[in-house]
This record gives sequence, C-alpha cells and structure tokens, in this order.
Amino acid sequence: MIIWMTSGDCMPTIPVHAIWLAQDDPKKNTAVLASKRGDMKLHKRINTAPKRGIILEPLCGKVFGPEDHEILLNGGSLVGLDCSWAHIEESVQQVMKKTRLIPRMLPLLLAANPVNWGKPGRLTTAEALATVLYLVGEREQAEQVLGAFRWGQRFFELNKEPLDAYALARTSAELVELQFEFFDIERPDDSEETSS
Repeated sequence: MIIWMTSGDCMPTIPVHAIWLAQDDPKKNTAVLASKRGDMKLHKRINTAPKRGIILEPLCGKVFGPEDHEILLNGGSLVGLDCSWAHIEESVQQVMKKTRLIPRMLPLLLAANPVNWGKPGRLTTAEALATVLYLVGEREQAEQVLGAFRWGQRFFELNKEPLDAYALARTSAELVELQFEFFDIERPDDSEETSS
C-alpha cells in the first residue's frame, strides 16, 4: 500500500530505518547507499531510531512471522541493525540495551550481494529489510529498497520459491518448518526452542 502526499509524491506505508554502527566502508554499505536514495532513514545514534516496531537482528531466536505483520501494517517501523558480521554479538548487545523495539530474525535465504553471494543467511541490511517488506506484501517497496544495487533483482530471483512460501505461511511455526523444505539444514533438537 502507498500513501499519496499532497505534492504528488508518494511515501511508503512501512517506515524503513537502519541503525548504522559504522563498522564497514560507507561507500559499499547497503544501508548507507539506500538511505542516500531515500529508500530508508539512517540513524548513526541508537537513541534517534524509532521507538515502536521491529528490529532485525540475527541472534534473537524468534523468526519474523505472520503474527508480526500487524505491528508493521499498523504504523510500526521496520529497523535494520547495520553492523559487521565480524562484530555481530557485541553489536546486538549494544543496541538491544538501548531500544524497546521487538527483535526478530529472518527465515533462511541466500545472499545475492557480491561479498556473500549464495551464502545462506549472510544478507546485507538492505536484503534483510527487503525480505520483511516482501513477506508483509509490500513487494514494490521491497524492490525499491534493493533498487540501488545491480544485484538487487537477483536477490528476489534467487529466493523466489522460499520467499513466496514464507509469505503464505499462516504461523511462525509453519514458516520455520518451511525452511527445511528449501535448505539442507539440521533441525533443532526437540528439547530446544524452535523459534516459533
């Protein structure tokens, strides 16, 4: 859904943000580049990030699922944590101490970015944010977020089947189960939480 402004410009329904911890080259950083195009708002300080919505961070253990869609569709912001994979644990701790955003991780997908091409789960911030937009039905906005990158459309082509299946899942538990149909990964022990 698009909200039309009086000037004729349009504004995406879901506000997209990234907390940038400046741990990598800003000339190659997807959040920095997408923010320069106006596809997301970049925050260099954690306290300037939105107060209500979802933050994507890969360590929380709870997959973004259908139950979370309403948070975004009812005005919540989508926030990506932009940090180096080499510093992920300390970065997540640093940010989560200072925010009340709801943490969620993504279901498994393949990276299309040149640095981690084909690696399961090693997505850039822009790929991660586009994934959530796709899952909640904001596909045009998802394509817009990745529109700045030559490989952006390839992300959707590479992950078409799992993305479409994840988008149709009725529960988080169903979405988590779908990962095993597309990727050769070990199932967690029955005694462990299944991230549903």
